[in-house]
Amino acid sequence: MQLHYAAQFGAAAGISFLAHRPDESHTNLEWVPSLAGLFSRVIPTGRPFRIGARPSKFALLIVTEDNQPIAEYKLHGRTITDATEWIRSQVKSLGADPTRYTLRRDYEIPDHSVAIGESFDASAPTLFEELSKWFSNAATLLGSVVRKTRGASELRCWPQHFDLATLIKVAPGRTIGMGLEPGDDFYDEPYFYLNMSPQPSASRAQSRPLWGNGTWHTNEWVGPVLPGSRFGAASAQERQVREFLDSATAACRALVTQS
Repeated sequence: MQLHYAAQFGAAAGISFLAHRPDESHTNLEWVPSLAGLFSRVIPTGRPFRIGARPSKFALLIVTEDNQPIAEYKLHGRTITDATEWIRSQVKSLGADPTRYTLRRDYEIPDHSVAIGESFDASAPTLFEELSKWFSNAATLLGSVVRKTRGASELRCWPQHFDLATLIKVAPGRTIGMGLEPGDDFYDEPYFYLNMSPQPSASRAQSRPLWGNGTWHTNEWVGPVLPGSRFGAASAQERQVREFLDSATAACRALVTQS
């Protein structure tokens, strides 16, 4: 949850300095492998920059448009107010108007004590390192799907739901969403998922086989899921996820084209 809040600093860069897009994509984030963090789109100023959050060694980073580090701010023991003031001081030196930088947003995220003034707490570094591995591995696996799939959007992290996802346009008015959710009200653990529009009935969906120990989620929405607790041996996990994604994509394509 703390990383979800830290990611809002990057989303705020898009909200504050970029033109609004109807699909809210100006707020979304990119996983940058070389920095192992989630970063905003490039902010065009005298010295273009990006703002991001790194899970491992929990910190905010400001980098150049080609992802070279400019400044770093460790979040442990710091508050949202502290971090906001630091960002404003940094963006001013890069040619942006610091008074425009705001954390106001038109969506809600789950409550956490940091939202009411508590400090960030990174005293359990292994948890943050594990999150970093999840995002890194997901970016690799989902990125390979995006590259080979016609109609797939860029892979981005959406700051409201905090999922790293792509949207595949199958046909007019028919889409498949695919991504990694690090945990939410449905699953208290990271999980890979797919969803569909239009959404099929649970019974139709469950008639389609899934590989890689995936299962069908049918509570409030219908789609294939692969939670971390269903993973097998570490040495076979990459193959397992790829098998799941391949079978789930095939199942979803069949369902949305036949509805």
